[in-house]
Amino acid sequence: MPMFLPSKRDAVVGYEGGGDGHVLDLDTAVKDGILGGVDAGFVGAAVGEKLDLKKMIEELNLSEVPSVFICPISLEPMQDPVTLCTGQTYERSNILKWLGLGHFTCPTTMQELWDDSVTPNKTLYHLIHTWFTQKYLLMRKRSEDVQGRASELFETLKKVKGQARVQALKELQQVVATHATARKRVIDEGGVAILSSLLGPFTSHVVGSEAIGILVNLSLDSESKTNLMQPAKISLIVDILNEGCINTKINCARLIEMLMEEKDFRSEIVSSHSLLVGLMRLVKDKRHPNGVLPGLSLLRTICLHKEVRGLIVSIGVVPQLVELLPTLDFDSLELALFVLDSLSTLQEGRVALKECSNTIPNMVRLIMRISETCTQYALSILWFVCSLAPDECSSIAVDAGLAAKLLLVIQSGCNPVLKQRSAELLKLCSLNYSDTIFISKCKLTRTIQ
Repeated sequence: MPMFLPSKRDAVVGYEGGGDGHVLDLDTAVKDGILGGVDAGFVGAAVGEKLDLKKMIEELNLSEVPSVFICPISLEPMQDPVTLCTGQTYERSNILKWLGLGHFTCPTTMQELWDDSVTPNKTLYHLIHTWFTQKYLLMRKRSEDVQGRASELFETLKKVKGQARVQALKELQQVVATHATARKRVIDEGGVAILSSLLGPFTSHVVGSEAIGILVNLSLDSESKTNLMQPAKISLIVDILNEGCINTKINCARLIEMLMEEKDFRSEIVSSHSLLVGLMRLVKDKRHPNGVLPGLSLLRTICLHKEVRGLIVSIGVVPQLVELLPTLDFDSLELALFVLDSLSTLQEGRVALKECSNTIPNMVRLIMRISETCTQYALSILWFVCSLAPDECSSIAVDAGLAAKLLLVIQSGCNPVLKQRSAELLKLCSLNYSDTIFISKCKLTRTIQ
């Protein structure tokens, strides 16, 4: 005789996975707050408008869903719940697949099934559909409200000036930063062109800062980017990068990097002493570490343009980045090493690296410690520096433990290119030593420093 038989009427059996025979109908579920404590009028409206459950689940993509709605097999919200003879409920496709694989037990309780038929759990389906419909309609209403507000603010911008314009821009920036539907509405109504027109030689920094804060949150097409690359607009963005608050500086860096993605971007646009100096101030600002990553990201993108690398070296970027390396997190570290590796392709870049006393110790320390990419950049930089002055730099590198690190790379499962570079660098370092002395320098204990 079965230990538990589900009720003949449709019910939510075992709420919260209890399997205790507790039965909840729709009215009780709403009354007890399972549907979020909605008022009856709203639930009635939600139930009245039949919406596709699969579409609602996908579009809402909620992180928190009542556990009774979750299939124990897939851990996803159920769209077609069915109940086994044990009283446990599953998504139909999941439990049928389980049974089709030859299992004759309940996946949750592991009880043997005395009946392998499944019964649609209509009440649970209605609960799930009603709950998701409520959430979906609320999301849609908020979306419509946000789009309407974005349109109102956009229309206001066309009419007002002075402080009223600044206030409208501030509010629009908050709406756009938070809601994708508002961003789409601004773009659809030609907002990019209007915002771009606000950036010019006579624009105040407060207006420019707010306009830039909106633009970085929008998807800019090729025409919009070309428009923003006008000299007067770039000049304003660079000025604001140097003088704005930390969030404004970050927005300026992000916007310039967005413009650099355009295929017609010209390197002379970023061949600006003022831009590079402002960028390094952002990267080095210890009070606001959140500016390091966007600053280094833009600097990396600029370094892709070979014509600008000489200017980057000339403003002292090399020693500044070398000194920053020990303080950087993983993502920032890879960006900084990319920049230094790019600059080491120039003679003046190699000289700057050699003259910085911490270059070799910092690079040796990074080998085989962070990632294979970091090891690759560190080896490349060390190769350039040691090749520039083999006698002087090789001795410093070996004393810093380089030989032992190189042996680790060669014996590891790293990329063959890295192994080859390590072997070449090891050979270069050994030229100033007798075999006996050099072998003593290769003690593996030196690598743990």
